[in-house]
Amino acid sequence: MNWLTKAIGLGEKIKKVLRKRSSKEEIENSDWTSCCKGPILKKDLENNFWVCNSCGKHHRISCRQRFDIFFGKNAYEIIETPQPADDPLNWVDTKSYKDRLKIARKKTNQNCAVMIARGMVNGIEITAGAINFDFIGGSCGAAESEAIIYGVQHAIDNQTPYVFFPCGGGQRMFESPIALAGMTRTTLAINELKKNKLPYVVCFTDPTAGGITASFAMLGDIHFAEPGCLIAFAGKRVIQATVKEELSPDFQTSEFCEKHGFVDRIVHRKDLRKDISNILSILLKKQSEVNSENLNETSENIEPFTKAAS
Repeated sequence: MNWLTKAIGLGEKIKKVLRKRSSKEEIENSDWTSCCKGPILKKDLENNFWVCNSCGKHHRISCRQRFDIFFGKNAYEIIETPQPADDPLNWVDTKSYKDRLKIARKKTNQNCAVMIARGMVNGIEITAGAINFDFIGGSCGAAESEAIIYGVQHAIDNQTPYVFFPCGGGQRMFESPIALAGMTRTTLAINELKKNKLPYVVCFTDPTAGGITASFAMLGDIHFAEPGCLIAFAGKRVIQATVKEELSPDFQTSEFCEKHGFVDRIVHRKDLRKDISNILSILLKKQSEVNSENLNETSENIEPFTKAAS
């Protein structure tokens, strides 16, 4: 082996080192992520509510991170929700659905994509729900529907408002008709909230799409949204191909939806706690006034019968 062969061999080794790319797991477990200006420390993002200081992008966050921001760090209680049987259809494609669930549970430390919590925000007791996009794209199956319905029941039993942070691509294809049935079940559950005259506030996060948009996410009394988030049912390209027209660049963004009346207000993540508690205090005060009026009417109606009885 002469000096030229050694040099070529060394060059190949250097190329291999340079070509080596970090795995997804290594990137997720590192202290860095990326945004508009390249690498950014996760700690810096966390200190700014997981929002980029430069471009204002609201990065996707887990349910626990969401509750930490909304309720305050460790100032809430996670509510255990019912867990239906895994993989009722024995679904298999490139890998089994059961294996996908195992991977998602290990990655997110959640049993399903939805988490329900209760806590206090500015003196108001609130039941809140959130969806973790990292759990199979935030898609909703039987377990997620059960969790949402359980959250509604908890709100009714404890007479609290229900606040939900939807995020995900829609109903989970691995559960097909069972997942689609969840759209009806969650819609009926939200109607029970309204029958009990309890406020239901939705805050759209990126992305909210498909069956999630077409069911419980669009039934709020008030709709907030984070800046720049996607709110859609069908994809932009599908709609564009159907209507045969060019759609605006901001089509299906929260800004577009606010302009067309689907969203009431766009709120920066750092202000959500304040703005949601403010609107709830107004709704709850109004509700208490309505209840007082009903009580007075009832008292007036009962009074003649009381006199007659005496």
